Amino acid sequence: MKKGILLHDADDDVGVAAMDLKAEELIQAVTLEGEPVSEVKLLDDVPLGHKVAMHALELDKQIIEYGRPIGYASNNIAAGMHVHTHNLKSLRWSGKSQIVDHH
Repeated sequence: MKKGILLHDADDDVGVAAMDLKAEELIQAVTLEGEPVSEVKLLDDVPLGHKVAMHALELDKQIIEYGRPIGYASNNIAAGMHVHTHNLKSLRWSGKSQIVDHH
């Protein structure tokens, strides 16, 4: 199986595409140290450096990357989807001072 998603923290909601990834591929996610974490079937093409949802994220769900909140889901996001400005609102630009996790 192709290793193509990097997780900064094993519990992150999103990983980073280490290469251009294609929809329908089954991709292994690994930590920066190379330890396998999980696998995900891609629903979308994901360009190098972009985020991939490692599991389903509901609308307004806080999104964790680097072991820290980076924003929230502006739409429901399924596992394997490309996560970017169309479905992620960054904390930096959202105007929200605090995120409330409804789950």
